Amino acid sequence: MSLTLAPVKCDDKRDEQQHKSAWLQFIKSVATFKGDLTSLTAPPFLLAPQSIVEYSTYWAEHPSLLISPAREECAEKRALRVLQWFLSTLKHQHASKDEDGKRKKLKPLNPFLGEIFLGKWLDEAGTTHLVTEQVSHHPPATAFKIWNEAHGVKLEGHVAPKAYFTSTINIERRGYSILHIDKYDEDHWITMPKAHVEGIVTFQIAPELSGVSYIRSSSGYTSRINYSSKGWLKGKSNSFTATTYREDDESNPLYILEGRWSDSYTIKNGKGKLLDTVDLSSLRKTPLQVAPVESQHPLESRRAWKHVVDAIHANDVFAVGHEKSKIENAQRMLRKQEKEAGQTWKTRYFTQVEEDPIAERLSIKSKAAGDSHESMIWKFDEFKYNKIMEYQQNGIKSPTHARFDSGVGFLEETEE
Repeated sequence: MSLTLAPVKCDDKRDEQQHKSAWLQFIKSVATFKGDLTSLTAPPFLLAPQSIVEYSTYWAEHPSLLISPAREECAEKRALRVLQWFLSTLKHQHASKDEDGKRKKLKPLNPFLGEIFLGKWLDEAGTTHLVTEQVSHHPPATAFKIWNEAHGVKLEGHVAPKAYFTSTINIERRGYSILHIDKYDEDHWITMPKAHVEGIVTFQIAPELSGVSYIRSSSGYTSRINYSSKGWLKGKSNSFTATTYREDDESNPLYILEGRWSDSYTIKNGKGKLLDTVDLSSLRKTPLQVAPVESQHPLESRRAWKHVVDAIHANDVFAVGHEKSKIENAQRMLRKQEKEAGQTWKTRYFTQVEEDPIAERLSIKSKAAGDSHESMIWKFDEFKYNKIMEYQQNGIKSPTHARFDSGVGFLEETEE
């Protein structure tokens, strides 16, 4: 028998003090927790109405910038265009406020194993496709592929976030991405910077980037991006300095980009001459097109989390916890069944491989570059994808999983 719950809503002003108190209690628990913080359950009022699998959309919010390097014949200038595209992906991914100026929720939903997110962008760049899948749960890892066939550009990667506490919440994004340009048979190896949370004591919570990330091309050019934040006496938040240089000649940069990844930056040549000023706030996102929830596969993120997201939008903290627990408990049941049957989850679009020759050749082998040599490497499986597309075109349901994929259906059946 299903349980009907009366909504318990929160008024923002009335409960602000309660939220601050709950936040401080959460931080206390975080400070004493041993292990990966991504496994911790955050207070419902902190939850964002989207899963981490949707974060791959930030890579292609501006498809024209993603495909721009394919239109440049000069390898040096292509490296610059790749860097500019990369910088354009940082603002909305890490901003503390949305485009309407409303403060964003801090904690996205933790994806369940096998969760997928599919979509496409349609604009002057043509059609740009997106496939994302949660390929591992312990440790968490998300794999994605974005491609534009008309311009021969594809981006493929995987990210395994690991959160820990020192004086604040820190997040490492292990993994890497590779941007491939067909026309020049060129690859660009890309890493992500570390992130941390500022304002945890004042409750003015805002993500900030730190450390170093790299973009290294098979054409012999490397971009190094150094991130910094506002200090006690000087500096500005969201600051960066990036240099593009020929391989093994870092002391003689070809381009120097400097500014704020949330606002604007300048581009200078190696001699310091100003070439351009880029206003990131003037960029307009191309809306992502996603199938209606009722038409989505049970594994698709927005269908699986619909009741949780509805409760978050309704500010119904009790329903958030209840609906979220239903999915989590159902997933535990499925993992238990798999273990008893001696089975493991079969990924839908990606396959784990032991090595990646392109990443091995281009990766910068240093601690600053991140964990480039990792035990889990996931690659997009064209055979799997084409088979699923063939089934869909012929009106055949995928035989990949013969049971309730998200686990929610399984749980509901046991309640009846």
